[in-house]
Amino acid sequence: MDKSISSVIAMITPGILNLLMENRSLKLSEASDLLYRSQVYKKLENEKTKLWRLSYPLLYDMLEEELNTGKITFPEEQ
Repeated sequence: MDKSISSVIAMITPGILNLLMENRSLKLSEASDLLYRSQVYKKLENEKTKLWRLSYPLLYDMLEEELNTGKITFPEEQ
């Protein structure tokens, strides 16, 4: 993974984790486990998907969809 992409992901993940903890009443360790095991995170790490360009609230919504339905809807390119 490109170092700059890795840096962007490192800046995005705290926002997603905070939303998980707030909205699901989770501890940091529980939120981290959910995020890092998710398909959304795997796709976020894949540079080809360009998910790292999305805002953390949008990524959080994608994660919630995955957790609730098992599916992920990718936003349309603008």
